[in-house]
Amino acid sequence: MSRFVIASILFAVSCSGGTVPTHLPGVPGLATPWWRSGVCYEVFVRSFADADGDGVGDLRGLISRLDYINDGNPTDGKSLGANCIWLMPIDKSMSYHGYDVVDYYHVDPRYGTDDDFRNLVTEAHKRGIHVIVDFVPNHTGSQNPWFQAALRDPGSPYRDWYRWSKTLPTQKGPWGQEAWHKSPVRDEYYYGVFWHEMPDLNYENPSVRAEMQKVLTYWLKDMHADGFRFDAIPYLVEEGNQLQHSRGTHDVLRLLGNTIRAEGSESFSVGEMSNESPEVMATYYPDQLDSYFAFAVARATMHAAETGDARGFFTTVAQANAKFPSGRWSPFLTNHDQARVMTVLRDPAKARVAASAMFMLPGTPFVYYGEEIGMVGAKPDETIRTPMQWSSAPNGGFTTGTPWEPLQPDWKTKNVAAQDSSRRSLLNHYRKLIQLRNANPALSHGSLTLLPTQDTTGTIVTWLRSSGDEAFLIVVNFGPRESEAYMERLPWHLLPHARDFPDYRLEPAYADPDDACAGYIYFNGNGSWFVKKVKAHGFCALRIRSRQVPFSH
Repeated sequence: MSRFVIASILFAVSCSGGTVPTHLPGVPGLATPWWRSGVCYEVFVRSFADADGDGVGDLRGLISRLDYINDGNPTDGKSLGANCIWLMPIDKSMSYHGYDVVDYYHVDPRYGTDDDFRNLVTEAHKRGIHVIVDFVPNHTGSQNPWFQAALRDPGSPYRDWYRWSKTLPTQKGPWGQEAWHKSPVRDEYYYGVFWHEMPDLNYENPSVRAEMQKVLTYWLKDMHADGFRFDAIPYLVEEGNQLQHSRGTHDVLRLLGNTIRAEGSESFSVGEMSNESPEVMATYYPDQLDSYFAFAVARATMHAAETGDARGFFTTVAQANAKFPSGRWSPFLTNHDQARVMTVLRDPAKARVAASAMFMLPGTPFVYYGEEIGMVGAKPDETIRTPMQWSSAPNGGFTTGTPWEPLQPDWKTKNVAAQDSSRRSLLNHYRKLIQLRNANPALSHGSLTLLPTQDTTGTIVTWLRSSGDEAFLIVVNFGPRESEAYMERLPWHLLPHARDFPDYRLEPAYADPDDACAGYIYFNGNGSWFVKKVKAHGFCALRIRSRQVPFSH
């Protein structure tokens, strides 16, 4: 057994008083954790809301906008209804983005104080929002005191916290890049897979592992965070020529995941593992982090919405559903490193159907701030992370000062205020989808069964979401033309009361546009169903209800 595994087990047992953590993912019989039944909203604090007028978003500004994310009223439809926010890095760092940490234990003063963060958590919890923070385990910033000590003093206790070589290794990084960098103070080289200003930590050193456990415990216990998004997890440990997905990396993640679960049974951990291979992704289960972003599913969803070809979506979702533990992969559309949804799709109808499909998948969906109002942005990264467009007021209502980065050119017409009261706006479509998902266990954490249909266009995808007494038929037409959907035999044994009441009807729960699905019929006896007209870029969620149960309006 690996020494990492042994350390992981010992730490978990010692922290939990010798008992098994109550929230170990995938253990049958345990209560469903909050993150299995919710939606998470990704926030770049720097760009969300500025409370002090310096042009940089801050924690107090975020607090002032929490009601937009979730006002605590699940039925009023005035907020998004997300029960989680993921904050991109807020630690003290070298750069605007925060992925080069210099102090893991304190909030960057540009965003506020440690007490501001604690207050954010308090206010978020009042509204039913959990707060997870970005954790950057692979590397530090070059100005981090640990690295500065290692760089300047070969005898420093921090020396072995990083990797060094007296000569320049010929080995390149995982994607062929230069990963060994010349020291600025002596004739030697250090390893930094992403950039010379981001030296990699050496997880072969027990002190590094212990320090990262300490960091996680601090944010859970002293700062009251509800969990973590792990950055760049495939690169933690290099083993010879294996520079990613190594055995050591899995052992470290197991150690850190157990640390989180031992400290907080209601905590949540989600990892950035961008390799799209389902076989590679499967190696990160079952006992490491709770969930991982489903990059392959995200790409397939965006491709289907962009091209109208849904076949790749069907295949990719089927693979994820078969290979990953139920509910433990996180769908999304794009994030802070990728061109925004509306920039890629350009067409609001395509953006709407992409969101519809994504929210009807299992797992914990993630929404990048501004996606819900159709904000645009492409590389460089700064222009994917521009200030939130709240209104047509000066600077989009983001700040009373000069924004750190100019707003997108369309901010005067594309903003929250302009869409808030429009029933057909993209913003209210997101609100309705999240509300539908939150209100129905079958959609939030039920099982998924993909349904092959007689569709010959390659644009229609249908699936079943079911849990206990609930079942929904999801119909999505990614294509630009009206089509029809037919299935000869529904898997009736997955339906509620299948043995007692094998007589069903289809009820509309939500459709976009309103007439997205017309002429839907359920044929009792053989379990077949037919939707005569599915509008172009149309979506509908049809509740499958026994005829023995009164009709629900």
